[in-house]
Amino acid sequence: MFVDEVDVHATAGDGGRGCLAFRREKRVPRGGPSGGDGGHGGSIYVVASPHTNTLISYRFRPEFTAERGEHGPGSNRTGRNGADLELAVPLGTQVYEKSDDHSNRLRFIADLAEAGSRVLVARGGRGGLGNARFATATNRAPRKVQPGEPGEEKFLRLELKLLADVGLVGFPNAGKSTLIARISAARPKIADYPFTTLTPNLGVVGLSGDRSFVVADVPGLIEGAHRGLGLGHQFLRHLERTKVLVHVIDVSGASGRDPVDDLNVVKRELELFQPTLAAKPQLVAANKIDAIGEETSVKALEARARTLGLPFFQISGATGAGVPALLESMWGALTAAQRAPTDQIDSHDSETPRTTAALTAGPRPRG
Repeated sequence: MFVDEVDVHATAGDGGRGCLAFRREKRVPRGGPSGGDGGHGGSIYVVASPHTNTLISYRFRPEFTAERGEHGPGSNRTGRNGADLELAVPLGTQVYEKSDDHSNRLRFIADLAEAGSRVLVARGGRGGLGNARFATATNRAPRKVQPGEPGEEKFLRLELKLLADVGLVGFPNAGKSTLIARISAARPKIADYPFTTLTPNLGVVGLSGDRSFVVADVPGLIEGAHRGLGLGHQFLRHLERTKVLVHVIDVSGASGRDPVDDLNVVKRELELFQPTLAAKPQLVAANKIDAIGEETSVKALEARARTLGLPFFQISGATGAGVPALLESMWGALTAAQRAPTDQIDSHDSETPRTTAALTAGPRPRG
C-alpha cells in the first residue's frame, strides 16, 4: 500500500528534575548540598532513509514520544539524558508543522531529499538543576531545585513527493502504465478501464552508454484536478520534482475523447496547480497508434503540439513502436534541464524556511 501523506503527533521527552540531597558521611560534618542535575529529555528527528519508500507505517502509528531524562541523583551526579527518537521517512519527504488553532495552516520546516538528511522537529526538555547548583557563600544548605522542562509537542504533516526525472501525465486509461512497463522493470497494474492506476509508479529506464533515468507514472488526471478533483492534489504534487513531463495521449479513439482537448486540459491543469509545472520541458506522445482507426486525430494533435513548440512522437506502449526515439528525446530534454538552475522548493507558508542545519542543533546548554 502506497501512502504519501500522513499526520504525526510528536512529543519530545521531558527533562528530569533536579535532586535535593546533602552529603552525609562519617567525619564530614556539614558536607553541603550534593543534589545532581536531571538529564535532558530525548529529542525527535525526522531522517531521510533510502530503505523505505512509503509513509504507511505512520498511518497506523501516528503518536511518538521520546524518552524522558532521568531525575538527578545524589553525590553531585547528573541524570542520564533521554534517548533521541528518529522517524525514518522516504527520500523526497517534506516536513510541515501544523498550526494548533484548528486552521490546518502548514508551516514548512524541511525538505529531506538526500539520504541521511535529518531535521529536528521536537526538542527535548532541559533537565532541572539540583540543589548543589544553588549553593552560595551565604546559603550553604539550599533546598531549592528545579523541575525538568517539558519536551516540545508538535503536530506534523509529512508529505512525500517522488524523486523522478521524467513524469508521465495524461487522462486515465491513456496507456501510461503500459508505457512504463515497456521501458522499465516496473510492473504496475494494467487493465482496460479508467483509474486502474491509483498510486504513482517508479521505473528506471536504461539506455545505451550506461545512461539511465527515473520515470514516474502518475495516476490519470481529469479536468478540475488542480482543485483536488479525482485526488488531483495528491497526484499533481508528485510531478513537482520532475524535470521533464511527457504527455501520454490516447489517439485510438476508444476513449471517445478528442486528443487535442486532452492535451489542452492537462496543460491547463498543470498551470493552474502550479505555474512552474507548466514551465517544465514537455514532450507529447501520441499513444496506441497500433489501434488507431483514422489518422485525422493524430494529425490534429501533431499540429497542436507544434503550435505549442512541443516535440511530438507517435508510439505504441503495447508493441514498442516509436518508443526508442521517445526515450532518446526524454534523455536529451533531461540533460538540458539538468544544466538549468533548480527551482525553489514550494512552501505552504510565506515564512522563510529554516535550514536543516539550524534545526539539528543538540540539547540546550545548561544554564
